[in-house]
Amino acid sequence: MPIKDYRLRRKIILGLTIGSGIFLLYALRNLFPAFLGAVVLYVLFRPFFGYLRHTRKWPSWLATWTIMLTTFLLLVLPLVTVIMMIGTKVSNFLKHTEAITSIIEKVQTFFGVKVNDDATVEKILTFLQENMFGGVSSFLSGIFGLLLTLGMMYFMLYFMLTEHRQFENTLIKYMPFKPENSLRFAKELQSSTYSNVLGQGFIAFVQGSLVAIGFVIFDFQDPIFWGIISFFLSFLPVIGAPIVFVPAGLIAIANGQATDGYAIMLWGFILVTNIDNVLRFFISKYVANTHPLITIIGVIIGIPVFGILGLVFGPLLISWFFLLVKIYEEGKDEELVDEDDGITA
Repeated sequence: MPIKDYRLRRKIILGLTIGSGIFLLYALRNLFPAFLGAVVLYVLFRPFFGYLRHTRKWPSWLATWTIMLTTFLLLVLPLVTVIMMIGTKVSNFLKHTEAITSIIEKVQTFFGVKVNDDATVEKILTFLQENMFGGVSSFLSGIFGLLLTLGMMYFMLYFMLTEHRQFENTLIKYMPFKPENSLRFAKELQSSTYSNVLGQGFIAFVQGSLVAIGFVIFDFQDPIFWGIISFFLSFLPVIGAPIVFVPAGLIAIANGQATDGYAIMLWGFILVTNIDNVLRFFISKYVANTHPLITIIGVIIGIPVFGILGLVFGPLLISWFFLLVKIYEEGKDEELVDEDDGITA
């Protein structure tokens, strides 16, 4: 028997829509990193795309492929190369256990701790091989998944750019804000994305470069490799870069190179860590202010969900969340003003 009550039919349709939406979100959960990556690239490169389309008068397909090629060369190719390099470096290190044994003996000599008996060394080596090497192996085995995610990301980005007007109009239409608030949200979203991605990426690049320069000046091995490691760790404010230069300094001191050891730690604490605060001041002044606590928490929750991409996506999602809360609170205030005006009228 047909349901004649219009409101009941609407409620049933709404329930089916919500249920279907939840099921689709669950089924497509593995594509969320690809979608998020496409949105981030769209926000970052939308002004450049507009410049190519409207100022330079390029056709849509040429501007789109230019953006995709640019992002691939600047972001994706270096990232994949670094991941492969880190995996190879760690694998080679763990295959040559004499290097680990030498480090253990130097630590014992410096700190006066007895750890170099055969049983203890064997336990340490077994722990490193089971955890670090196993982690690297599983990490490398996930390269295929990463490449699949990148492929889907570019597939989505292509249609976002080629159909940018429909994409943006649809977002504005279905966002639960007034049109003016939707536009303001888009502008603040862009500033927040610039701050998290470009701002934090620039800080990490500078700190990683300074660590590499310090390793060259004070004659430490593999300065480029450890500079790259510092780049990734520098996404953790304050505590990131010291994870590299402090152990390096301690090992150098234990190895009898006290001058170089103390020098690299002074270089790190005076220059590398303090440049973080200086750069954050300018970024917050000209782009947007992202609190270091948001970055740290974002990285902690982002890496288990998104892997290495969580260095960027984690803090970004937290910033977007607080931005939504801000817009919602301001919207409530505007509603109260409108109601007061209505009562007065």
